[in-house]
Amino acid sequence: MMTVPVLMVLLFAVWTIALLVLTVGVYRWGSVFAGKARLTDFPADDVKGSDFYKRAMRAHANCVENLPVFVAVVFAAHVSNVMTDAVSAMSVTAVAARIVQSLVHVSFVQTNTVTFVRFLFFLIQLICFAGIALAVLMAYF
Repeated sequence: MMTVPVLMVLLFAVWTIALLVLTVGVYRWGSVFAGKARLTDFPADDVKGSDFYKRAMRAHANCVENLPVFVAVVFAAHVSNVMTDAVSAMSVTAVAARIVQSLVHVSFVQTNTVTFVRFLFFLIQLICFAGIALAVLMAYF
């Protein structure tokens, strides 16, 4: 049975893919089709391009870096049968915060204020991840 936290893992993964396609993918393919770049002009270890493109690359990488952590805590909750309303709420909050963080990252030039807002949404995710892990540990011990 699909629980809310497991559904949120799926949504996080879908968001990660959508962010890649709609930002990095559109930028790269748009550049290639416009004749401004070749397919080989986008090395992973030397990101060049517009500020938007660089932010999009980092926003996608942030998703890729945090998705396994979210999967781990939700998996632990799922197999421990700790699918409480609180775990569901933290899962929804974590994904909502991830989406907002990504949108802030790609949509705005990174001033101190924008970076601080991004950090706040990241912090919300970390608190949710820790809260889910704590719920599992409390049920276990």
